[in-house]
Amino acid sequence: MEEVFADFRRAITEGDGYGLAATISPIAPEHDAGRLYAFFRSSNAHQIDGDIRYAVKYNDTLRLPRPESSAWNEVFVSYWKAVGEILAAEEATNQGRMRDAQWNRVYDAWKDVANTLIKYHISGVFPAWTIPCLYLAGKYLRTFAIKADEQSARVKGNVTFNAGYQDDVVSSIGKNEKLEDAARQLNRMFALCLGDRAPIEDSRKWGTYYTANLLFKTHFKLNSINLSKNIIRSIQAQVDMPPLEAFPKSHQVTFKYYVGVVAFLQEDYVQAEKNLTEAWELCHKDAQKNQELILTYLIPCRLITQHTLPTTALLSPYPRLQALFSPVAACIKRGDLAGFDAALVAGEDEFVKRRIYLTLERGRDVTLRNLLRKVFLAGGYEPLKEGQTEADRIRRTRIPISEFAAALKLGMGVDGQVLEDDEVECMIANMIYKNLMKGYISRERAMVVLSKNAGMAFPGTGV
Repeated sequence: MEEVFADFRRAITEGDGYGLAATISPIAPEHDAGRLYAFFRSSNAHQIDGDIRYAVKYNDTLRLPRPESSAWNEVFVSYWKAVGEILAAEEATNQGRMRDAQWNRVYDAWKDVANTLIKYHISGVFPAWTIPCLYLAGKYLRTFAIKADEQSARVKGNVTFNAGYQDDVVSSIGKNEKLEDAARQLNRMFALCLGDRAPIEDSRKWGTYYTANLLFKTHFKLNSINLSKNIIRSIQAQVDMPPLEAFPKSHQVTFKYYVGVVAFLQEDYVQAEKNLTEAWELCHKDAQKNQELILTYLIPCRLITQHTLPTTALLSPYPRLQALFSPVAACIKRGDLAGFDAALVAGEDEFVKRRIYLTLERGRDVTLRNLLRKVFLAGGYEPLKEGQTEADRIRRTRIPISEFAAALKLGMGVDGQVLEDDEVECMIANMIYKNLMKGYISRERAMVVLSKNAGMAFPGTGV
């Protein structure tokens, strides 16, 4: 116990919020792997209150005000109880006794720690610099809630629990009782930070984006994306909020990522691209997992906004993204409609989990544009007139619909449907309407008349 309170005294004396948070971590530090066991075994249920009171309240080196020392006493008592539940659950898990690993009890015990911290931050007993303790409490509240719900799902045979996927991957709708409760506690933390009216240098507003990001992760895990919009609106409504650039980069990157994904799911691809690009540019060069998450949405976003595809150099550091996007991107580039449809079907499960299926499906228009562009390029040039030189050559811009129909038949594969001329006209008209082709259809002559400017006939030649 002495090691914990030595660190506690040092953090209080130096005003080190993150160091203070480390003293109530449910994970032992690397340099002291047995700290949690030593802390829990240093006392018992009958003596813990007195032992902690002696270490905190009657310590001559700290001289904390009575309300604050009593508050920390309550925090560490609840922390000691939570550590006991954590050690028991981990021991049962390591021994393969999953049904005996009471992660529900761990969650409830850790919730007491979180609620005690919230209570004394709301009352103003804890100064604003101790806000990292809330960060840690919120982070592990969410972690233990997921473990508790996962255990309940296994014991009860609830196959709809969202287990095994990353935070931003859609889950099947199941009963996530503890995680839903955790979301309510995290919302209290967020409201506490957002609504603080203290002078900005001593304000808990500096915890707004961290707690907002925890809520984003939780809402996405619960597939309650609409609730994330409320978070964004609440922050935007604050007139006295410091600019996002004033917060730590880690807070900025995560917030911009989730704002970008929310915009992406609302099909506001311009706003999504803006936020995701900013998150990508701010992301630490070694944070490969975070970069992969950002690219998961930025790649299909740019396919829609700029008609651009990811390069091999971009995807090579991320094998999972390479396996996910390369088949689709290759078919789009070749104008291979049959291949594109097959690649979309092959990756459908993963695309749906990541919520990018419908956006990637729009890539079929770009695939069709590339196929039609090949017909345009294969058509060659208009014959030279008298007095003209090679520099005067222009591409043939009047192309029979039958040529496009033949290309579509090849592009759809041997098993593809045979399109009538009216259907081909309709597809071309749709391309013109979507600004993927420049020109018009002459029905009398069964001809497509394209822009004389070769670069403008098929805009977006980046793919």
